[in-house]
Amino acid sequence: MFPEVEVYRYVTEQTFDAYLYQLVESKQKFISQIMTSKSPVRSAEDVDEVALSFAEVKMLATGDERFKEKMDLDIQVSKLRTLKQSYLSEHYDLEDRILKHFPREIKELEERIISYGSDAVLAEQHKPQGEDKFCPMTLCGKTYAEKADAGEMLLAACKENTSPQPVPIGSYRGFQMEVWYDSFYTHYCLNLCGTGKYKVELGSDALGNITRIENELGKLPARLESAKTRKTETLEQLANAKTEVQKPFAYEEELKEKTDRLNLLNIELNLDEKDTPVMDTEPEQETEPPEKKTPSRER
Repeated sequence: MFPEVEVYRYVTEQTFDAYLYQLVESKQKFISQIMTSKSPVRSAEDVDEVALSFAEVKMLATGDERFKEKMDLDIQVSKLRTLKQSYLSEHYDLEDRILKHFPREIKELEERIISYGSDAVLAEQHKPQGEDKFCPMTLCGKTYAEKADAGEMLLAACKENTSPQPVPIGSYRGFQMEVWYDSFYTHYCLNLCGTGKYKVELGSDALGNITRIENELGKLPARLESAKTRKTETLEQLANAKTEVQKPFAYEEELKEKTDRLNLLNIELNLDEKDTPVMDTEPEQETEPPEKKTPSRER
């Protein structure tokens, strides 16, 4: 019957409407942040867009211009304090990263650079030769010059060691080899041990396992360059963080000025004192009506 309904809100100056809208504003501040379709967050803003509209309506219900100024300052100071809290949180996070995270990451990268560099040189010194690009492999005290024989013997060595703990079985291209059984993924793994340790997942193909070992050793130069690049980037991030942590809060003077003005208004309007309850001037009424006395009649 009525496809559209318009709702009007009327506010009258110098009435109790200001107090009523104060209650509505307080409720709306947290209700509008909870009743939302967005993903929930760990923190909520003190003032949102809907709450501001109620605050503006509440201002219209007051005749004193100082009350309007106080309402504006309440909103602005609340926003500035939220910004400062965010600034302090980021500031403390930067300090923590400067003192702990970045030095620890740089130290780990330096250790990786030394390890990758040393192992890359070792692998280059024992570069595969011949048509099949294979170096002799030592397994269980015996050296195998043929790739196929070494692959078959590697599979046999794996079957003899079903322990989840790494067991030394030989060496290849200057790296010590350890084999162990991964019970979670149900397959054998090989560790190539130089200055660092590199994991190779083994399969059931003899020649395929040799190829996997070669591929893992072939990644050393790329890993070395990647570690150097990451170290350079981390050093730049550390330098930027040290610069950012020195920057003060951009709105500190504005916050101080508006906070001082707000405190002065609260004193002028007597809002810094605790509200006194309104006393009921009407006489207290008895909860139970007095018992009516009836004259006794003698017969």
